[in-house]
Formats: sequence, structure tokens, C-alpha cells
Amino acid sequence: MTASSDPRLDLLHTWLDSLQNRYALRLESLRPASSDASFRRYFRIDTNTVPLIIMDAPPQYEDCGPFIHIAEKLRTVGLNTPKILEQNSSDGFLLLSDLGEQTYYQRLQTEISEAELNRIYRDALSALVTMQKADASDLPVYDRQRLSDELGLFPEWYIQQHHQTQLTETETEQLAKIFDLLVEHNAKQAQVFVHRDYHSPNLMLCTPEIHGPNPGVIDFQDALLGPISYDLVSLVMDARTTWEEPQQLDWAIRYWEMARAANLEVPADFADFHMDYEFMGLQRNLRILGVFARLAIRDNKKHYLQHIPRVNGYVRQVAARYQVFKPLLRLLDRLDNIETKVGYTF
Repeated sequence: MTASSDPRLDLLHTWLDSLQNRYALRLESLRPASSDASFRRYFRIDTNTVPLIIMDAPPQYEDCGPFIHIAEKLRTVGLNTPKILEQNSSDGFLLLSDLGEQTYYQRLQTEISEAELNRIYRDALSALVTMQKADASDLPVYDRQRLSDELGLFPEWYIQQHHQTQLTETETEQLAKIFDLLVEHNAKQAQVFVHRDYHSPNLMLCTPEIHGPNPGVIDFQDALLGPISYDLVSLVMDARTTWEEPQQLDWAIRYWEMARAANLEVPADFADFHMDYEFMGLQRNLRILGVFARLAIRDNKKHYLQHIPRVNGYVRQVAARYQVFKPLLRLLDRLDNIETKVGYTF
């Protein structure tokens, strides 16, 4: 991209020029590192020693303040998050330490041994327990209203826009009852620090002697005070990586044991926690179906469509287990043109 076609890149170069001597920046090495579903994007730049990361968050769309505020909270409890070396909040730039070039998601796209997989995910579960001890008292609350509002994305974007389908009056009533049940159940869970997207693309695979302890945690600026099972669901019902139910269950049990040992407020009986985790998983994955449909349709980010079958599978996994969710399963069958089979018992 030429400088004239990207005014923010021109602005970034000007800011980096002012920091060149302080950090021994090699300006010619500036290159894209990643982007996300928002207006933020990231660059990597070399120095005479270690690379650094630049966050580009256009201030008319994004606020660097929450990232700065929450990074400090997480570092206080010992989590490995990017160090903020320099900030230019007026222009929307941050200079950050680099936590490595490979996310968990990128590592999972290559050959990985069972031993390494278990090791890095146990690290992630341990970090999750640590994160949940962070002070969330001044964060927005993931309350009933917010939970309810997010579920509205499913009928609006996934059913009406993505499937071009209208609900019948009966389906509308049934879905409303299911949403009410989910919101009431999930709002009653213990409240802790919630990252909201604690999953493989936001966990950096760290070399401890270079980057600090594994994993490095990023993209936490939308954190809330909310249900304790939410981030576990994000991790083990990963919208971008399929984990079969036995693997999900293994990690859920390991988390529950770690959380109890850390005196976090999880149910004493794993069966009760498992139900909390599944209801939260259904809530989150219905929301994600709406979000991914919206990103594909409204924002023309069509690559999100490839993840919809996986998320649909997670929704079906939970909906099939509980009688109260059977109307949702029938609705999904109708949307997916699957003939509903009726069994008879004599």
C-alpha cells in the first residue's frame, strides 16, 4: 500500500521517527503483524535486539484506554500481557513488547504432538485461573440485559439475514423462552474477570526465556465482570478450532480442579459446573453465529462463514442433551434442511 493511500500509515511513520533513537528502531522493517474483527490492526518492527509491536487503533473508532487499563490489571496478577512501552493515545498508537510470532491457532494448523497440545493447553487453563483473580470491580458488568441483547444477534443476523428465513410465531415464542432460561441461568453464575475472547487466536505461544511465561494473552480490551464459565467455553468450544467433546470435557475437568484449588467460586460438584459450562456455551455460540453472519454480510468479511458449521456443531452438541432445548434443535434442522426424525416408543 502506498503512503498516499493510507494516511494512518503516514502518521505512524512520523511517530516512529520520533522514537527511532530511543528504541533503535529499524524503520524499514515495519510490516503487518495481524488484524482483527474491529478497526484495530497490528504491525511488527525490528530493533537492534528484539522485535516490537505497534497497535494501530483509529481513535474515531477505537479507544486505547481500556487496553492500557486492563493490561495493567492482568500484569498485576502475573499474567503475561504486552508491556506498553510508549503510547500516543491522541493518534491511536501504542508501542508494545512482542510476545512471539505464533498464536496457539497458528500452531494448531501444523503438526503438533499430543504431549505438546496437552502442555500448552494446561498452561492456558492455569493462566485462565490466574486471570480470573484480576480486579474486575470497575469493569462493565455482563448482566442480564447484555446477555439478552447479545442473543438477539442470532435471530436477526443468523436466521433472517444469513438464512433469509422468518421464524413462525411458535418458533419465536419457543426461542424467547430458551433465551430467558439461558440468561437467567448464566446471570446467576459467580462473577469474575471475563476476557470475552479467550481462545486460540488470542493466546501467544511464548518461549519463556524470551517472551515470558506461556501463554501470552492479547486482545483483552473488551473485558467485563461476568460469569465464571464464560472464558473456559471460549477456550474449549473454540470457534476456529474444532475440539471433540471428550477433549472439551478433559479440559473442563482440569480447569474445575484448578479453580477449586485456587478457591474460585465454582460449584463443588462437577456435574453442576458442567451444566453451567454447557448453558454458557450455548449462549456464547448462539451469539457467535449471529456475529459471524453479521461480519460476513455487513462487513464483507466472508472468511467468517467457514467457521459457522463448527459453531453450529457446538450449539447442537448442547441442545441435543437437554429436553428444554429441543425446539432449538428442530429450528436448526429446518434452517439446515435436515429432516426431523420422530421416534415412537411402544
